[in-house]
Amino acid sequence: MLQFDYWLFSKINQQWTSSFFDNFFILIREAEFWAPFYLFLLFFAVLNFSKKGWWWILGFILTVSISDIISSHIIKEVIFRPRPCADSVIGPYVRFIARYCPVSSSFTSSHACNHFAMANFIFLTFKPTGRWWGLIYLWAACISYAQVYVGVHYPSDIVCGAIVGLFIGYYMSRFFTSKVGPLKVENKYL
Repeated sequence: MLQFDYWLFSKINQQWTSSFFDNFFILIREAEFWAPFYLFLLFFAVLNFSKKGWWWILGFILTVSISDIISSHIIKEVIFRPRPCADSVIGPYVRFIARYCPVSSSFTSSHACNHFAMANFIFLTFKPTGRWWGLIYLWAACISYAQVYVGVHYPSDIVCGAIVGLFIGYYMSRFFTSKVGPLKVENKYL
């Protein structure tokens, strides 16, 4: 399994590359790039769902907080795996294009965990407004793939982080719906 992980990492990080992807993936993984989208979600929720929209924002923030705590402060503390960019064996061969190589554990990817948790929460709670919200998974996948591309995570870190995040997003959406109820558009600002 680890051999496949190293093999796939080298394909993504060293062979399936281009100057366009170098620029694209370094940008897409930064939170500042997504700030307008997060702002859109805030306005979308409040304008369309009134009071429930504010509860949705709280649920969204809790989802991200829980996924980050589980990935960054529980799993990474229990399972330490050097990041590719910091690994003494593979590190010299990594095509490292991120700004810095974090010293925290590589397993699991917090980017993948957080973004898949957000994506699942967004999709499952906003689904009544349109199935097109399913495209949110593409957003999470691109950000997660970027982590391997720039050299800070192995593919298995991404897959496991995504699985954990999907579970968190699912259970948080169920919790939200059980406490607040399903979202129904109260104002027509779609």
